[in-house]
Amino acid sequence: MLPSDIAGTRAVELGCGTAYVSAWLAGAGAHPVGIDVSEQQLSTARAMQAEFGIDFPLVLGNAEEVPYEDDSFDLAISEYGASLWCDPYRWIPEAARLLVPGGRLVFSRYSPLFALCVPPEGPASTTLSRSQFGLTRLDWGNHVEFVLPHGEMFRLQRASGFVVEDLIEVQAPQHAKDYMEVTADWARQWPSEEIWKARLTG
Repeated sequence: MLPSDIAGTRAVELGCGTAYVSAWLAGAGAHPVGIDVSEQQLSTARAMQAEFGIDFPLVLGNAEEVPYEDDSFDLAISEYGASLWCDPYRWIPEAARLLVPGGRLVFSRYSPLFALCVPPEGPASTTLSRSQFGLTRLDWGNHVEFVLPHGEMFRLQRASGFVVEDLIEVQAPQHAKDYMEVTADWARQWPSEEIWKARLTG
């Protein structure tokens, strides 16, 4: 998921949680900033920074409205942060605003097929549980997740100034374990998650 040439890169992790992705970036020589709405997650991130001797800014804030100026970063990344919990019609244009021309956007998320097949309770099945048309917001009662169909995600990124360079549909490896929301057998046959890579034009 991480670009190979990130040494010296100014990076922002959108919805960083405990900031382990930012820690990987820092270890590879990048200059990351992590932003998250949860003070508890950031508190854990600070404890991990102290334990492992890594230091980079951690910002309490919303990835849909990042308190940095335009053209502040070379890389925006989200690993089940903003890419799952934030409105894509807000966070993707915000990522474009934060990036310099030629900057890269990388994010992972649930696949639309997984979203279509996961019921209100239990793991993803082989039965479609909802319509693809209008798929955007999954309301689980105690939380909301966002998943757009591929066509709409392509159009949104293009409208925000991005050119999509890759879409990787992840297949579970042979010895993967079951998770509450998806079994290993399901994820070996169909992608439950995917990685998008895009570059900002201009």
